[in-house]
Amino acid sequence: MESKKCVVLQMQIVYLLSLLFMFSLSLAVTDEEQNDMQTYIVWVEKPVAQGSSAQSHEDLESWYHTFLPESTIATSNQLSKPRIVHAYHNVATGFAAKLTPEDVKAMEKKPGFVSAHPEAILPLHTTHSPNFLGLNQGMGFWKGSNYGKGVIIGVLDTGVSPDHPSFSDAGVPPPPAKWKGKCEFNGRVCNNKLIGARNFNGISTGQPAGDPPLDQEGHGTHTSSTAAGNFVKGAALFGMAKGTAVGMAPHAHLAIYRVCSAVGCAEGDILAAMDAAVDDGVDVLSLSLGGFSRPFYSDVLCERGGAGGRIDKGAEVKRAGGAAMILMNQRIDGFSTLADPHLLPTAHVSYDAGLKIKFYIKSTTKPTATILFKGTVIGDKHAPSVASFSSRGPSTASPGILKPDITGPGVSILATWPVSVDNATKSKATFNIISGTSMSCPHLSGIAALLKGSHPDWSPAAIKSAIMTTADVHNLGGKSIVDQTLKAADLFAIGAGHVNPSKANDPGLVYDTQPKNYIQYLCGLNYTDKQIQIITQQTVDCSKIGAIPEAQLNYPSFSIIVGSNKKTKSQLYTRTVKNVGQANSTYKLDILAPNKVDVNVSPEVLKFTKVKQTITYRVKFVAQEGAGKDGVLFGQGYLRWVSDKHNVTSPMVVIFGS
Repeated sequence: MESKKCVVLQMQIVYLLSLLFMFSLSLAVTDEEQNDMQTYIVWVEKPVAQGSSAQSHEDLESWYHTFLPESTIATSNQLSKPRIVHAYHNVATGFAAKLTPEDVKAMEKKPGFVSAHPEAILPLHTTHSPNFLGLNQGMGFWKGSNYGKGVIIGVLDTGVSPDHPSFSDAGVPPPPAKWKGKCEFNGRVCNNKLIGARNFNGISTGQPAGDPPLDQEGHGTHTSSTAAGNFVKGAALFGMAKGTAVGMAPHAHLAIYRVCSAVGCAEGDILAAMDAAVDDGVDVLSLSLGGFSRPFYSDVLCERGGAGGRIDKGAEVKRAGGAAMILMNQRIDGFSTLADPHLLPTAHVSYDAGLKIKFYIKSTTKPTATILFKGTVIGDKHAPSVASFSSRGPSTASPGILKPDITGPGVSILATWPVSVDNATKSKATFNIISGTSMSCPHLSGIAALLKGSHPDWSPAAIKSAIMTTADVHNLGGKSIVDQTLKAADLFAIGAGHVNPSKANDPGLVYDTQPKNYIQYLCGLNYTDKQIQIITQQTVDCSKIGAIPEAQLNYPSFSIIVGSNKKTKSQLYTRTVKNVGQANSTYKLDILAPNKVDVNVSPEVLKFTKVKQTITYRVKFVAQEGAGKDGVLFGQGYLRWVSDKHNVTSPMVVIFGS
C-alpha cells in the first residue's frame, strides 16, 4: 500500500563542521558510456582510521574511490563526466555513482562493500491554523518560545521564492555562530530569515547543475512558509481565509535545499542535501516527502503530495459552455472536502451528497442548482477531523510500532505561493490554498523547532514523546475525532491524536530513547548486521548487542500483536519515563484497556523526587478467550499517567493474529 511519509529529523552536531567537498573525484565516464549506466546508491563500511577515529571528507572520498572497478577509469577529456556524483559524509557512509550492473557485481567482491541498489526517481506528492493550535501572538507558549528564535529549520523540497514577504527577516536575529551554510542565489537575496539556499536537484540524474534553488512548482515555498514564515498581514486567496499569514516558528531561520522538481526527487540528491544540512548546522529537517513502505535499510524517501490544479478543469467546462461545476467525491473520500481555487463557481461535495445530486439530475428534464458561498468558517465544532488522504497504519515495515505517530493541520492550508495562482483569474495574490500530508509535515516541523528552542537539552525522542503524549483526541465540540466517514477515527488513523503545541511544551514525563536501544530494535527486526550497518554507520554484531521485540522499544505508544496460543496470548513489556516537570510529583495509573484484552501495569503509582529522575514500569497484555474470533481485527485503548497538573497519555493497539 502506498503511503506518504513525513520525516522530521533533529540534528545534534557533536563534531567540528567543515565545508562539504563534493563532486571532484577523478574517475570519469564519456558521454557514449553514460547511456548504458544508471545511478546507484552504494553503502560501504567506514575505513579503518589511521591514528584517529575520525576521517576527513577527503579521506572518505578517497576510500569511496577505491570501490570503483578498474574498468571505470576513463580519459579526462572535456566530454568526460564524474562517475561519483555524490559523496556522503554524515547521514550515510557511501556514495552515489554512475554504474553498470557489471560494475556493481565487481564492486561486491571488494572488502568493505555493504550494499548497492539503483536510485529511484519517484513522483512528487495559514492564516488561522496557528490560532487553531493555540498559538497566539504576544502570549503563551508562542511568546515563551521566542517564536523559534535561534533554531534552524532545513526544508528539503522544490526550492523557494525568496522575495516573498513571508521570508522577511523583520524581528529575526542573525543566525547562530554554528551556521556554516551558503546562499546560492545571485545577489543579496538571503537574510536573517532565509539564511541559506542550495540546489541539489538533478545532480544525481545528470541534469545541469549550478541553477539557483528557485521554486518553479510552489510546493517548497508553501511548505517553507508554513514551517517558519514571518507575519504577513492581509493574506487571502480570492477573498477567502483572510487574516495574517504566519508559520509555526515565525522567528526561526530557514535553510532551503532544492531536491525536487516537477519530474520528481532523486534518492541520491536527497541524501546529499541531508548530508550538507548536517554540515551546515541545521537543527530540524522538514521533508514533505514519502513513498512506498520499504525496509528501513533501503528507505531514502520520496513522494510529494498536496498539489492539484482545478483551474484547468474549470477551463474545459467553460469552453464546453458550463457556468459552474460540482465536484463529487469518490466513495473512499467520504465526507472529506477541500478548498481549491477554481475558474468557475464550484461546489465540492461528499460522496453521499453527490449520489443525491446525480439522482436529482436524472429525475427531471431541467435540473437547476444554486451555489451559495458562506465564506470562511472559523471554529467548526467538528474540527479537527481526519482527511481521506491522511496516512493510515499499521506500518508494514514495523507493525510493532504504532503509526501514524501524530496528526496535524493539512486540509485547505493557505500559505505562500511564488506567483499568482493563475493569470486567467487576474489575481495578484501570492498565496495559495492546498491540502495534503505535505501541508501537515511543516506544521509539525515548526512545532518541533519551537520545542527545541524552548528545551534545547531535549533529545529528538523526548520532543516526539512530548508531542505524542499531550495530543488531543477530541474535537472542538468535545467529541471523538472523526474520519472521512464521520465515524470515530481509530488509532491507525489518528495515532496519538492531534498535536497541541502548548501542552507539548509541558508534558510532565517523556519517553526518552538511547541510540543503543534503536540498534537493539533493528536487530529485533531480524535485519542482518550489514543491513543495520547501513543505518547506523558503524559495525554491528547483533549476537553481542542483543535484540529486543519491536514493542519493547521505549516508545510513547503501544502496538502489540497477540496470538491464541500460550506463548503469544500473554506478553510483557517495559517502559521508562523521565520526569521533566516538577521535582516532587506523583502520577497515578488510569487505563482504558482494549476490548478482549486484560492489561496489568506495575507499579500503578509513580513517585518522583527530582527532575530528570527515571522510573520503569511493566505492562502485561493478556488476550481473553475468543479474542479475534468474532471478526474484530484489533482492540484499542489508552494508558495514562495522571498527576495534579499533567495527563501523560499513550495510545494502545492490540492486533489479534499471528
